Amino acid sequence: MRRIYQHARQLRTHSTDAEQRLWRHLRRRQLAGFRFRRQHPIAGYIADFTCIEARVIIELDGGQHVEQAHYDARRTNQLQQQGYTVIRYWNDDVLLRTKRVLEDILRHLEQSGTR
Repeated sequence: MRRIYQHARQLRTHSTDAEQRLWRHLRRRQLAGFRFRRQHPIAGYIADFTCIEARVIIELDGGQHVEQAHYDARRTNQLQQQGYTVIRYWNDDVLLRTKRVLEDILRHLEQSGTR
């Protein structure tokens, strides 16, 4: 179990450009007051961004995810069984259409019924 936390810490220090961009908008409760964690371990996986109160996980996918679609589907299923809504965005969408991605995330957060 300790290994997953060490790996999460490494991922936080080596974030992709898309992760850095999105984190600038999610950190410090900037998105409608919702608190996010990045590279957060859940159910044996490390979620890119997690809002625990709304039970929403945000995953950013690069080109390698095309080749690992089965793994991603199994992972999403496991996280959903833990009660989370998993939403995915391509890195390019975050980098090129940040405002649209943030609006979509906010919609999911509001639909969670936590506020």
